[in-house]
Amino acid sequence: MMSSRVSRNLLFSSISSISRSCQQRAFAAAAAAAIDIEHGRGQWKTYGNIENYKPGKFQIKTFNKLSPVGLERFADQDYEVVKGEDQDGQGSNAHAILIRSHKLSDDDVPHTTRAIARCGAGTNNINVARMTKLGIPVFNTPGANANAVMELVICGVLLGSRRVIDGINHMKTLGEQGIARERVEKDKAMFGGREIKNKNLSVIGLGHIGSITAHTADNLGMTLSGYDPGLSVQSALKLPRNLKLEDSIAAAVANADYISLNIPYVKGEGGTHGIIGKEVMTHFKPDAVLLNFARGELVDSDAMKEFLDANPAARYVSDFPDDALWNHPNVILLPHLGASTTEAEDAACTMAVDTVREFLESGTIRNSVNFPATSLADRPGGTVRFTVVNQNVPGVLAEITNAFAHENLNIVQQINQSRGDIAYNVLDIGTDTGHENVLSFKKVQERITMLEGVLSSRILYGLPGTGYARNLEGEYFV
Repeated sequence: MMSSRVSRNLLFSSISSISRSCQQRAFAAAAAAAIDIEHGRGQWKTYGNIENYKPGKFQIKTFNKLSPVGLERFADQDYEVVKGEDQDGQGSNAHAILIRSHKLSDDDVPHTTRAIARCGAGTNNINVARMTKLGIPVFNTPGANANAVMELVICGVLLGSRRVIDGINHMKTLGEQGIARERVEKDKAMFGGREIKNKNLSVIGLGHIGSITAHTADNLGMTLSGYDPGLSVQSALKLPRNLKLEDSIAAAVANADYISLNIPYVKGEGGTHGIIGKEVMTHFKPDAVLLNFARGELVDSDAMKEFLDANPAARYVSDFPDDALWNHPNVILLPHLGASTTEAEDAACTMAVDTVREFLESGTIRNSVNFPATSLADRPGGTVRFTVVNQNVPGVLAEITNAFAHENLNIVQQINQSRGDIAYNVLDIGTDTGHENVLSFKKVQERITMLEGVLSSRILYGLPGTGYARNLEGEYFV
């Protein structure tokens, strides 16, 4: 292990009097005074592989194969994208991580990580609670795959109405025997069905996918009912006018010919595991078609099998494997195709990239599952932007502002937002405070970061990738 002093000299060296050209490229010149930011205190075991560190760029590590249309939005001059699994130390200094289906472990997240984004809506493959404790925002891409999933739901409605798949398989069998032409007219009666016009679709969960599904079904001439206990007024105004909102799942499914599940999977007490179980199924019509393109665990498979056995006209169409139902004649299982379109993957990756860039470059938070939505107006001239992540406990904000005052630094504008156990602050600090040529933020950043309750801080100024500090159980990492 090389010494801390040698590692610092090899990698970083303190950033003093940042050149005017660098300031213009990153965030534009902030003030007449030069800005001094510390970077690189710590052992190399906390940073990863020195050979793969490129100063002056944000390093983005990706897992899974992500859309090049989205990834190309990371500008080459400010970003280095390391694709795929970690090999030869690459990505071990990642400032942000993008994933799709990869199950993220703690070992995948180096101390340098400021943000994690999933190219999709669900975040079950990320330990969100753990990332929250570490002060790392987790982002998702709500609505990016809505159209793709909606189209498959409508496909499921049609497949559940007409025995199309059975008919296709039957024709293959007849074709193998060389008797398809002579049998087709006689055998087609085996695969009768019904039309969907004027049938009722009940949508359980009226978010992005549920809403667009309801609109499409409305355009196809279906009647609509729905249930969503968390529906906001804003979301309700976007629903079709003829959709009847019910006050329970039981009421919503009671008269439904088709039932579409569009709710998140939540484990634990009060969660949604097995929410469509035997009790709810007692309210189903005997020929109801249940469409599950949300999560397999939402449906009690044993109860579903019992319902289908007792009601041969009923159907279950799901986008997930099911060990109890895979060979049931009234079940259609798809291999999780919901978001598997080029357009959906492009949209999800593009949204994730834009969200991460906004956070890294300006401190803005949107589409986070564990941090509060936060946006501060553009940084005024003559200021430097700070962000601080802290535990949401009384007194920390006062300590943060006192730390700036102690160094004779003025807060020009700020915003403080909280969500659960996390509070997030964005502050623009004036540089015209009577300091001489070099304005040092080293001391104030360490003072703030090591306050009790503070998890991390960033100075959004100068070279991309610099200015980040964390409080690692009492040890200052910068």
